[in-house]
Amino acid sequence: MSSPAWLIELTVDRAQTLFATGQLTAEQLVTAYLERIAARNDGPNGLRAVTEVNPDALQIAAALDRERLIRGPRGPLHGIPVLLKDNIDTSDHLHTSAGSLALESNLARRDAYLVRRLRTAGCVILGKASMTEWANFMTDGMPNGYSSRVGQVRNPYGPFDVGGSSSGSAVAVAANLSMLAVGTETSGSILSPASRNSVVGIKPTLGWISRRGIIPIAHSQDTAGPLARSVRDAALLLHAMAGPDRGDPATWSTPALQLPPLSPDALRGCRLGVPRHIYCSDLPEHLSGGLAAALAVLRAAGAEIVDPAEIPSAAREWNENVLVYEFKPDLNAYLGALSWDVPVHSLRELIVFNERYRRQMLRYGQTLLLMAETTSGTLAEPEYIHARLHDLRWSRSEGLDHAFREDRLDAVLFLNHFGADIAARAGYPSVSVPAGRTKAGEPFSITFTGAAFSDARLLSLAYAFEQATQQRMKPEPQLS
Repeated sequence: MSSPAWLIELTVDRAQTLFATGQLTAEQLVTAYLERIAARNDGPNGLRAVTEVNPDALQIAAALDRERLIRGPRGPLHGIPVLLKDNIDTSDHLHTSAGSLALESNLARRDAYLVRRLRTAGCVILGKASMTEWANFMTDGMPNGYSSRVGQVRNPYGPFDVGGSSSGSAVAVAANLSMLAVGTETSGSILSPASRNSVVGIKPTLGWISRRGIIPIAHSQDTAGPLARSVRDAALLLHAMAGPDRGDPATWSTPALQLPPLSPDALRGCRLGVPRHIYCSDLPEHLSGGLAAALAVLRAAGAEIVDPAEIPSAAREWNENVLVYEFKPDLNAYLGALSWDVPVHSLRELIVFNERYRRQMLRYGQTLLLMAETTSGTLAEPEYIHARLHDLRWSRSEGLDHAFREDRLDAVLFLNHFGADIAARAGYPSVSVPAGRTKAGEPFSITFTGAAFSDARLLSLAYAFEQATQQRMKPEPQLS
């Protein structure tokens, strides 16, 4: 079944115009996306980007249509379909499994706080997006986008890495299976699939969006964030999700997120740094050429490029001790609160379950789960405390903050998700914007990373770059 022409690359603003003029209803929009999911998600060559569709989506959309006629729209996302990564709780008929067969029966008792905010904004929860199992914190060597529950998510642009772990969220948006999607990131899990699937990804400052109701890896780095086909659409979704939550202390001291006026002139007069050492060294020719082209566009748009910009900790040896130590208590707290219909209620029980069903569950092993289980499960261990303080010092004051301060930068630039790790340890924001495709057809991106709570400024810069380049490209029909 061919998709209606108006659906492909549809933006939020265009959809609202069609709603307002009576040319489209939310019910018709949801129907069109469901038909596209049915045609492209499953089968031998299916994308496998969507784990489940919401059986109530059409009824919710119809109710929002009636509300629009009686009261008017709630806001810019009224009637807009959104897919959620499969580690975000919803109190409906959708399961929350983190891609694992161990949780395929898990029906959450309540919505994640960000989901409550999306419903209040008038969004239609379209379904759950596939993901790398346990957000890629299960084992070494698991391919991005693989899970025991769904199998392998496929890149719609060709035989390329799909990026992880919010793979399904990015692919669904890239291939026009949904208008918007929500991913989560601990280190690179939004920025990586965004860059590999020609979509915009926002990893916000830690604390803008409540972590409550999201299956965790590590509370010091976990955050949800938007994936969309344009910076404006991603910004609207971010604004809808952001806000203080009494149940999440990380949100208590965050200022209100104000969306900036997005202007194509925002790059004029800004200072952007290029961290050549480590982050931009030894790039293959097809990527170094892409970076050079992006820098030329930025200069032409009025940006001052500081090249190179120094990040003192660039060559430092990092370890995963913070994630390993935080994973066990954080996951045990989540699993321990689940219904007894679910077969696992602790990390230890999950490991045993995986061993019992080894053929289905352990195609790539569970080395990270086993490593985390050997820890005490408390965060009073000296090794953990030292690791956390080490990460904060070398990612912030001796890392990104040094570059921002010494070179008076508005942001630093990375290719793809290459700077995701240091930004994640710092809790700082990044916005990834499509920057082109290689000769082989693989997408790549430019990522703007800024200081804490500079999200609005990054969105302005990313929007101006997007408008100057227009490098978002939909997949070829035979691939998507």
